[in-house]
Amino acid sequence: MNSKIEHSKDTSTGGDIVKYAAAVLLALAGLFAWFWFGMPEHAVQNAWSGPLRGLGVAIGLAAGFGVFMLTAKGRDTREFLSESRFELRKVVWPTRQEAIRMTWVVMVVVIILSLLLGGFDFAIQKAIQLFLGR
Repeated sequence: MNSKIEHSKDTSTGGDIVKYAAAVLLALAGLFAWFWFGMPEHAVQNAWSGPLRGLGVAIGLAAGFGVFMLTAKGRDTREFLSESRFELRKVVWPTRQEAIRMTWVVMVVVIILSLLLGGFDFAIQKAIQLFLGR
């Protein structure tokens, strides 16, 4: 196996905590812009107010994510995503014909099990009705 097993260490520094706070504040600023410019007294009177509000949220979230990625946890996240991409290259994906065949097998098994469970439910229901005298 090529993967390294490391135990997570708490490497949060004072700078990371400030970056976490900045990331949260940037995301909240984007949400604040959405609600602030959605109020009738603050709304920009044009047809683009909705898309511009959405753009403000997207920019706030993207900026917050960008600041988060500069922290130690962000570095760990980037490393995890890089290793995941490397592992995905090793996967042998089924051909279209194999995928269709497996899909049909799953559908048939689901139908058979559904009928079987429905039959058991019906039989138990009739047995209970007979037992209770209805």
